[in-house]
Amino acid sequence: LVMVFYGSNGKSNPVSMENKVEHQAKNQITYDVHLPSDLGMLYKVRLGLQSLENSISQLSLRHFKMQNTSTLDTFSLTINKTLPLSLNGDRWIEFPVEWPLKEALSVITYHLTVFSRNILSERNLVHMTACIYGTHGDTGDRSLLWSLQDVQQGEDNESFLVIVDAVELGELDKVVLLISSKTDCKLDIKKLHLKEAVKEHPIYVFEVNEAFSVDANKPEIQREIPVSFVIRGDKQKNDIDNLLKEGSQAGNLTEYTIKVYTGDKKGAGTDANVHIILFGNEDKSEVFQLSQSLEHQNPFERGKVDTFKIKTKKLGNLHSIEIGHDGKGFASGWFLEKVEITDASRNSVYCFNCNR
Repeated sequence: LVMVFYGSNGKSNPVSMENKVEHQAKNQITYDVHLPSDLGMLYKVRLGLQSLENSISQLSLRHFKMQNTSTLDTFSLTINKTLPLSLNGDRWIEFPVEWPLKEALSVITYHLTVFSRNILSERNLVHMTACIYGTHGDTGDRSLLWSLQDVQQGEDNESFLVIVDAVELGELDKVVLLISSKTDCKLDIKKLHLKEAVKEHPIYVFEVNEAFSVDANKPEIQREIPVSFVIRGDKQKNDIDNLLKEGSQAGNLTEYTIKVYTGDKKGAGTDANVHIILFGNEDKSEVFQLSQSLEHQNPFERGKVDTFKIKTKKLGNLHSIEIGHDGKGFASGWFLEKVEITDASRNSVYCFNCNR
């Protein structure tokens, strides 16, 4: 197990937990970690598996607690994830550090699309990683060829999608590629497109246009690719289209997509009736009953994510929510992990962590 700690003044070197066990109880291990004093205020932790060779290694993470032994400041988080995240999937997870009275960053799913010519035919022999940099730090090296989606393959062109979950990076500015191979080969990369999964725009475009000659006996190739340009999208046109689509009367309403994450622990689910109220800097919504999940007939089951769509007056920037239930049904207690709310009209995603 390896951890990297990010602070307002930089990040730590990877801290290996090997030979660091201070205390071991049932299902709980405590480590003593010494961090540089000049890291500043911690805002995120990246946690991953060191061995890249053994694809059978798995680690189930339930809970994470961190305490500064001099100030006694304490942060804890329910994780409930297993590394790697899928078969041959990402071996890293990131989470924001949440301190009282300070707004934490959100965890965002990024879509990285690689446009190339001949990588897919060599993918079993090639190791390729990307580290994405933004104003809020970086993702560390993430594998590009383990778990591909949306693969498009033509005679002379190909593209594939890589999904990266990371604490929000802010404005993106560069990608660093690392390429190595078990055999001599030539890999032609044209460009990279990078955007948040829930948003159409902005799309960050990284022009590469290079054929990499990879030598199996030489060190890995490293390339730093700055952002070439950003496709922002025509927000005004989208707003007009939305108004026409919704009709003039409904044009004053805003649609919110609400994703509710029920925790993955014993007794986490509930059959009670759940309600929500949204609070913004301009107004607050009425009370909405969350009953019609887009995914499941029986919502709020253990370890499940349920999506709901509501329409209400314009609330401005959301700053808080009220969520609760009526206690009906047997064992109605409910472990709520978090709520993510997307306001498509403002291109905004809000994350409200609960973990209780």
